[in-house]
Amino acid sequence: MQLAAFAFDYDGTLAHDGRVADATVEALRRLKAAGLRLLLLTGRELPHLQEVFPRYDLFDAIVAENGGLLSRPALHEERLLGAPPPAELLAALYRRRVEPISVGRSIIATWEPNDAAALEAIRESGVEWQIVFNKGAVMCLPPGVNKASGLRAALDALELSPLNVCGVGDAENDHAMLAACGYRAAVANAIPALRAEADFVTQARNGAGVVELIERFLAQPAGLTGSVRRHDVLLGCDARGERVFLPPGSLVYVSGASGSGKSRLTTLLIERMLAHGLQLCVVDPEGEYERLPELVALGDAQSAPSLEEATRLLQRPQHSVALNLLGIALEERPRYLARVMKLAEDLRVRSGRPHWLVIDEAHHAMPREAHPLLESAARGLPGTLLVSASPRAVDPEVLAAVQIVITVGEQASAILAEYCQAAQLAAPPAVPRTRRDEAICWNRTRSEVQVIALDTPRTEHQRHIRKYAQGTLGADKSFHFRGPHQALNLRAQNLSVFLQLAAGVDDETWLFHLQRGDYARWFREAINDAELADDAGGIERELGTDAAASRAAIRELVNRRYTAPAGAQSP
Repeated sequence: MQLAAFAFDYDGTLAHDGRVADATVEALRRLKAAGLRLLLLTGRELPHLQEVFPRYDLFDAIVAENGGLLSRPALHEERLLGAPPPAELLAALYRRRVEPISVGRSIIATWEPNDAAALEAIRESGVEWQIVFNKGAVMCLPPGVNKASGLRAALDALELSPLNVCGVGDAENDHAMLAACGYRAAVANAIPALRAEADFVTQARNGAGVVELIERFLAQPAGLTGSVRRHDVLLGCDARGERVFLPPGSLVYVSGASGSGKSRLTTLLIERMLAHGLQLCVVDPEGEYERLPELVALGDAQSAPSLEEATRLLQRPQHSVALNLLGIALEERPRYLARVMKLAEDLRVRSGRPHWLVIDEAHHAMPREAHPLLESAARGLPGTLLVSASPRAVDPEVLAAVQIVITVGEQASAILAEYCQAAQLAAPPAVPRTRRDEAICWNRTRSEVQVIALDTPRTEHQRHIRKYAQGTLGADKSFHFRGPHQALNLRAQNLSVFLQLAAGVDDETWLFHLQRGDYARWFREAINDAELADDAGGIERELGTDAAASRAAIRELVNRRYTAPAGAQSP
């Protein structure tokens, strides 16, 4: 996952004996010049920090007083994040002659062994304050105020996700900060407990360790984070019961025959990504993902989703969006999706988000004929999940760039062979057979093929309801009212239009198609709804000569299964 910011502790991390070495300042400057945001989190009061560290202006945000105060140096803004010290607590401390003592805007600081007296003062005064330790320092703070809460406030102001932040610390009060960050580093002089929970521990101490970490990152950004598996997305379990994951930044392709479980797997992966706090941009050609409450749905069958609104929402890490493409003609979708890709690329440069781009019906975006995204495909489409029923319909250059191929269902091995042929790649040896609730996962980066048992998503997926109710089916999948004399050619490109036309055609035309079984055939072959087709077949047999009754019955069937498509008229 791409890093967008570093969050540093001050004393014992950046600073040694309260001072930051010139080499450390220069490393910070180079990190900032590379486009990274810098945050400083300290137990010091802000005036004290500014006195000893004149280059505090390098930081985009400073959290002082161990989470109690937020400063934005470039904007000359300060915001209190905790309550001021209560007068009764200060009085209790003074009565005990606690010295030395420093009173900030939201912190009371002293040193060991005054912790016992501070705890007695809190009990005596009856206030709900807490004590936090920092290598001999004793800090009294409002409840819930710590470096993690201060970090959240700073990241919210900077519109950054904590998953894209590397926290760096050394002491007890840095535990909460590191736990809140996507990646965790400790300098060599850190306490053992902090080193144990860190993803990276420097060999050098204090500021020299910070320089070491920054140089390592600038030399190979992905190398610093690539070994961390915390943000992998669970795919399922292999034959040995071991869990299989999708690493962040991967280009993943999911394919399967109609009814194989491809859509169910996509929903499951989306649910797991959202549960982990990852931000998603879902390209939703058929309006299938609006039922996921964590996604903000944009667009409908009448209007294209606004990319300006999508950009506004995605600038905030807590928002994920689903772009419903039902209102965009099929031939216009590649151009629209090229703009979506550019939007995601621009946002990722600034913030490392969205963490995953999910493109359902990927052949709409990347058709075999000269798609507009070759430039992005050449860059590897990091953090992208492509979903398509037919590999042959997707541009082979995109397929060849895929790192992980997942094919679903009983025909998974045949679909994998089709993928290899379309991508002009040699097929992996000994591809196993699969059952309905299984998938083949081919990790091309490791030359590994596994059979994965698939779970059921929390939100059971209703396939294609919006597409068939309000979308635009191609001419070959549309229903055509022609009548017994072929005098008409009224095209119904979805169920809503079908009901509208059914209400208007003459009885002779309606009964002609009814008695031929055309309605049930269309429901089965084009709408892919066998249950609807069976019920319609019963109506055709029982009411084959009654135009009014059969129209009403067919309409009731469609409305019951497809939630009364908007605009459908009563026949």
